[in-house]
Amino acid sequence: MLDNLDLTKVLCLDIETVPQYPDYTGLDDRWQALWNKKAQYLVKDDQTPQDIYSSAGIYAEFGKIACISVGVFLRNGNEWQFKLKSFYGDNEKLVLEEFGQMINRWNMENDKLLCAHNGKEFDYPYIGRRCLINGVSIPRILDNAGKKPWEVTLLDTMELWKFGDFKSFTSLDLLAASFNIPTPKDDIDGSRVWEVYWKEKDLERIKTYCQKDVVTVAQLLLCFRGEKIMGEEQVMYA
Repeated sequence: MLDNLDLTKVLCLDIETVPQYPDYTGLDDRWQALWNKKAQYLVKDDQTPQDIYSSAGIYAEFGKIACISVGVFLRNGNEWQFKLKSFYGDNEKLVLEEFGQMINRWNMENDKLLCAHNGKEFDYPYIGRRCLINGVSIPRILDNAGKKPWEVTLLDTMELWKFGDFKSFTSLDLLAASFNIPTPKDDIDGSRVWEVYWKEKDLERIKTYCQKDVVTVAQLLLCFRGEKIMGEEQVMYA
């Protein structure tokens, strides 16, 4: 599987998103009404829209990107190395601009690919939507309007794992366990990112968590190709 894929042309990616405000009370009347309308399809039992506002970061209209982490494969003799870099901060527009500038330089010849887990349903469209909202140019590799299907250069490890099956979502943590890859969820998981961001104000912790997910995506690609996973000494941080 993926035998013909040139890993040196693949950039693995993950994003972490949070609600735009610390809590529901931070929304003005218009946005509270809009969230209430959205939340009516999400609440369970006796929950209120206010109760589930911590999940607002999942939706690009109500959330924002706190961190984008990326990684690329490098050849070192017979072994792979993997180099990571993160773009993160409170200023989402700046995060998107810096990420966009980097990826456009990296993909100067338009021959590269992105890879993320559930990227086609979440990471890729979320970045594009938040670029539009912030008035930032969408990176060329993500601007797929008018492209033919075979011109789209976006890989998705969850889609690859499905083999055409559309029945269920398979988490990154579950796939990591299936292939005996160290879990990326040994500190926090996605449901706690909003709390670490708004209550603990610990962006470094979020960056570390995001980078672990990127490494896991890279390890999955190696497993899909029948190759051994990388050791910690093969992962480098920019």
